[in-house]
Amino acid sequence: MRPKCWRRAPMSLSPALRSSPVRTTPLASPRYAQRGSRLLCIDRIRVDTTSSFDNLHPLEIKVLTAFGAGPSGTVLTTEQLAAATGLEPSQLSMAIEWLLAKQLLVVQSETITPIASLTPLGETYFEQSSPIERILSAARDASSTGKRLTIPDLHAKEGLDPADVSKAVGRLKKEGALLIVQGGCLESTGRPSPSTEAMRAILQQLHDAPREMEQFPEPSRQLIQEHAVRRGSAKEPFRVEDRVARWYVLSSEGTAAVDHVTSQATVDEVSQLSPELLKDGSWRRKRFRKYTISLRAPRVGIGKKHPYREFLDTVKTKLVSMGFQEMRGSLVETEFWNMDALFMPQFHPARDIHDVYFVKDPTHAAQIAEPFVSRVTKAHENGGATGSTGWRYAFDGERAKRLVLRSQGTAVSARTLAAAPEAPGKYFSIARCFRYDQVDATHATDFFQVEGIVLGEDINFRTLLGLLNLFAREVAQAKEVKFLPAYFPFTEPSVEMHVRHPRLGWMELGGAGLFRREVTLPLGVTVPVIAWGLGLDRMAMVALGIHDIRELFTDSLELIRTTRGIF
Repeated sequence: MRPKCWRRAPMSLSPALRSSPVRTTPLASPRYAQRGSRLLCIDRIRVDTTSSFDNLHPLEIKVLTAFGAGPSGTVLTTEQLAAATGLEPSQLSMAIEWLLAKQLLVVQSETITPIASLTPLGETYFEQSSPIERILSAARDASSTGKRLTIPDLHAKEGLDPADVSKAVGRLKKEGALLIVQGGCLESTGRPSPSTEAMRAILQQLHDAPREMEQFPEPSRQLIQEHAVRRGSAKEPFRVEDRVARWYVLSSEGTAAVDHVTSQATVDEVSQLSPELLKDGSWRRKRFRKYTISLRAPRVGIGKKHPYREFLDTVKTKLVSMGFQEMRGSLVETEFWNMDALFMPQFHPARDIHDVYFVKDPTHAAQIAEPFVSRVTKAHENGGATGSTGWRYAFDGERAKRLVLRSQGTAVSARTLAAAPEAPGKYFSIARCFRYDQVDATHATDFFQVEGIVLGEDINFRTLLGLLNLFAREVAQAKEVKFLPAYFPFTEPSVEMHVRHPRLGWMELGGAGLFRREVTLPLGVTVPVIAWGLGLDRMAMVALGIHDIRELFTDSLELIRTTRGIF
């Protein structure tokens, strides 16, 4: 059905009407155009365009008027617009952004110029000398008087920060202006220091006014960049900021908007109806600013959980709702619970210093609870009562007491099994683990594992695969999952679970399997136990759409506010 306001179209349209563009001049009656099988009201299009022009903010009108004052195709910079409109910088910036968003204005070109300036610390260095100047001066004074000057003397007498002293001494030594002689004493060679002279010249120039980086020679630019404020190094004398210069020009829609604005009579515009306007009737001579309800509201930065924290809480909630009980354990473990109780031999390469972090002080635990240490010792040496032959080596009870940072969440499962858990029973833990590793997009030196065990007489390998598949799809929101055979000293059979990341491809999430009798029997458990240890960080990468594991711990407010999980 046609809307009641539409009229029936004429039986035929003239060729001129079919080929001519839509006009924006007022028409006496609605006109229509045929587009395929649809009938379009030309006046309705004109009204919509004009309505958008009527909704322009007074600040936008001022900017458009500035363009209208010049010939067609006028190009204006931000500075020229500020002079023409008389707006404050914040007002002009808002008006330009609004016009850009409405595509009434376009950026023809832009240039980015790095500008160097002094920080408050730089002003202090200008007045009182920089650390490199003070150190070189102190070394020269000590050499001329025959006194000893050491780095601790610089800390005590000059009150310099150790990091500043280290950086300055290293540079002076590299330039040959300073020597470190026997006893750790600093000695001046009498040679000039280009860095010291350049530092003084830069401080003098920037004290007068900020300058473009291109105005400095290359050695001075490198010195400024080295001592510029940046993330992780806020106490620096220089600040380098980008000054953006843009040239703006009207779009075709913007030109039409200027024509519309200039054709309107000058009428005062108000945004609120006040009692005074009602009393004197002056509201009849005012134009009330229209509200555009179709524009997106400004984003409000409300408080919210970190996306990764939210993901961890979701994982815990889902596991609890599935009937799992939470296990907890210490970040510092003995090698016994971290490895020995899991039937990992003491000569296994994973126990090497390159994979595990050892605690420096204290190095060992006082004792390990019995009868577990005796049973585990027998399991390692000859199999004990497990029916196995063991690893056939002399178990070192003292090494079992060695303290390490927990390298796998399975240590929590071992302690839980030794604490007489319920059977049947389901347990999980979200355990922080630490391993020596090369940090990249999918590896970190510390990470979360979701560790779980299920005990029961009817538990088998098919039960394990079903649970792993459920976790991958419900927790990681993975679309593709595959299982590969694997080997772990404490499970048999063993399996690895892999999921496909949208950008990084197949990623291993972790391993799983049925605990061997050499693990369960020494801990007092006689029923089958399935266990898994999956990397929660990699699960979160898939669920949160993150492509670098380091972004899980970001402090970027923009990333925290915009990251949304699909869990």
